[in-house]
Formats: sequence, C-alpha cells, structure tokens
Amino acid sequence: MSDKTIEQLEVRIAYQDDTINQLSDQLYAQSREIGRLSECCRRLDERLKRIADGDVSSPQDETPPHY
Repeated sequence: MSDKTIEQLEVRIAYQDDTINQLSDQLYAQSREIGRLSECCRRLDERLKRIADGDVSSPQDETPPHY
C-alpha cells in the first residue's frame, strides 16, 4: 500500500472513532433519560392507582385549612 492510502485509512479510522464516541455518549444520555421517564411513569401509575382506590390524601389534593 502506498503512503497516501495508509494516510487515508488512518483519517477514516480517526473519524470513525470520533463517531463511535459521539454515538456512545448519545446512547448513555438517552439511557439516563429513559430511566428518568420510566421512574416518572411509575410514580404517575402509583398515583393513579391511589386515586382509583379513593385514596386522595396527597397534600397536593387537599384543600388548605384557611378555605
């Protein structure tokens, strides 16, 4: 192989390494976001079940005492 071909391959590998790192970072960020959203959905599901069971005793649902 010529020096030019080797250099082109090295450049391609460098770009591919950078792309892989960017994709890995994005995948990590998406994984964290999915975890956060899953936890949020779990809490909402629990709250809906409490409401369906008639337990609406959460502080947000109570009328303040001065009314």
